Amino acid sequence: MHAPDNPPVPPPQGNAPGRLADWLGWATGALQPASDSARLDAEILLCELLRCNRAGLVIRADEMLTTELALRYAALIERRQQGEPVAYLTGRREFWSLELQVSPAVLIPRPDTELLIEWALERLRGVSAPLIADLGTGSGAIALALASERPDARVIAVDLSADALAQAAHNARLLGLERVDFRLGDWLVPLAGERFDLIVSNPPYVAEQDPHLRDLRFEPRRALTAGADGLADLRRIAAAAPGHLKPGAPLLLEHGAEQGAAVRALLHEQGYGAVETRRDLNGLERAALGVKSAHE
Repeated sequence: MHAPDNPPVPPPQGNAPGRLADWLGWATGALQPASDSARLDAEILLCELLRCNRAGLVIRADEMLTTELALRYAALIERRQQGEPVAYLTGRREFWSLELQVSPAVLIPRPDTELLIEWALERLRGVSAPLIADLGTGSGAIALALASERPDARVIAVDLSADALAQAAHNARLLGLERVDFRLGDWLVPLAGERFDLIVSNPPYVAEQDPHLRDLRFEPRRALTAGADGLADLRRIAAAAPGHLKPGAPLLLEHGAEQGAAVRALLHEQGYGAVETRRDLNGLERAALGVKSAHE
């Protein structure tokens, strides 16, 4: 998303220009040059101010927007025009039916990452009271989704960023999932001496010079990039995880859509068996799994 040449201005004067419907129409038009989801963005941001759902906007279409709310709405639309994600503007993002609070300290959870949750739950079927590690937890999305689905599990969530870890712990409190154990540190370092039934991670995997980073400029760079080829953190995790997996336990990783072959290769190099890739709803390779030998 690129910044427009001119900032937004209030809707043009006319018949009842302060109606919600008029403001919503203006905001949609103002965002269309910059957003592929202009109408949805405009509705979500107006709902945020009015504390209503999108259906409520239809019911209240002829209501007048107060001057105070109009100014706040125009400011939100301007920030969205500049490329700031809607999730940061509202402070919330839904993931796996959980409402998570997000901030610029954490990566915004993506629907693609729900593939990891589905696969993890499948692999843990039949495992009683599993011990799970989520590496690079960010907002806590993966750890909290798994904890919500498996109340018998012990989940440990690790992040190198103290700010991210505080955000994740806050989400855990809001969701009543405070049994999740949050630890500060670099990948598997805080897990010394522990063995897990599953290790899962959505690590940084964007190459440092990837041109798409401009569209992600509001999100924390360290949560996105990993070396010249985007594989640096995936390599580190794959190399260290066997020392923290129980025999026959899997490592589950999210990766870039064009990194499937490279991630399979590095898993094979590290001695994992049953290496497998799964595709997202768009048919793109987005997650890989490797299993620690049952004989170790």
